[in-house]
Amino acid sequence: MRIIYGVQATGNGHITRSREVIKALKKRGHDVHVIFSGRDPRDLWDIDVFKPYTAFKGFTFVTRRGKLRYFPTLAQLSPIRFFRDIKAFDASSFDLAIIDFEPVSARIAKRYGIPSIGLGHQYAFHHRIPVAKWDPLARMVLKYFAPVSYPIGLHWHHYNRPILPPIVPMMTVNGHDKVNNKIVVYLPFEDQQAVIDLLWPFKHYDFDYYTSVDQPVRKGHIFLHPFSRDGFLNDLIGSSGVICNAGFELASEALHLGKKLLIRPLAGQLEQTSNALAIEQLKLGKSMSSLDQETVRQWLKNEALPPVAYPDVAGAVADWIEDGVLTDMESLVKRVWSQVPDERYAYDAA
Repeated sequence: MRIIYGVQATGNGHITRSREVIKALKKRGHDVHVIFSGRDPRDLWDIDVFKPYTAFKGFTFVTRRGKLRYFPTLAQLSPIRFFRDIKAFDASSFDLAIIDFEPVSARIAKRYGIPSIGLGHQYAFHHRIPVAKWDPLARMVLKYFAPVSYPIGLHWHHYNRPILPPIVPMMTVNGHDKVNNKIVVYLPFEDQQAVIDLLWPFKHYDFDYYTSVDQPVRKGHIFLHPFSRDGFLNDLIGSSGVICNAGFELASEALHLGKKLLIRPLAGQLEQTSNALAIEQLKLGKSMSSLDQETVRQWLKNEALPPVAYPDVAGAVADWIEDGVLTDMESLVKRVWSQVPDERYAYDAA
């Protein structure tokens, strides 16, 4: 089967989970062509598994100091180029499209009448899940930004809706030593110096802070790293906790590995503020609305929760696609959640 796979490249989470699904599809013999948008491909890392791919400008969001900026976001949109890119891509030989909230591929699929599966956290918002506030504009974006034929959401709980568990790399902590005072930090929307100031008082902890630096830099007990997937995973596995923004994928990896979790949602971004609400409601971690030292101080004293053993969701989705009955999402969801060994996640669709 020839498959278009659309990946919203503005966030590393989209890339991480798409990598797992694409590997599963290629392992089963499918021909996958990836469409990226939202980031210059020169800024992407470890993308060999995505070849062949096409990169378009698409749409992205502008942030500053931990807050979404609406007017700069609108100012950098290029709608004429967006529609030209859709028209320029020849999709006449493709059988299926899988969309991880990527708008160009979603509209290419619609233009050519190709069945499209939405596979990503944002599609969970098509259902009744915890939402931080009523925001009609944000809800409209979530619904129409990358429309698909068959939306399948991903979340930390199914809420008895057609929502799958997170797609995470099948990694474990076996064979790795956990360092109790080692904390991984990833706050890409925050001012770097503000994060350093936040962490500086906690001298008894070592912080591996992944941020925009060209070379590793040590500042006392804070070690600044340029982003590297392998290096990041090694530090994550060996850590006792994670401080990050309230995106979906990194929090999911932390929960899968049994790391204590402190999240700081991007202000003004409904998905992230809703993720923070869900984390608190599900008692999976703590959130802070600002870079608050007292919150960090109290969180550092907490014990980690047991790991959430998420199954091979990517492989299950690839098998479901091969079965060819795309309308039967409920059996897929029920089968996958039944593999999570915790009665809190038992699926009972109404």
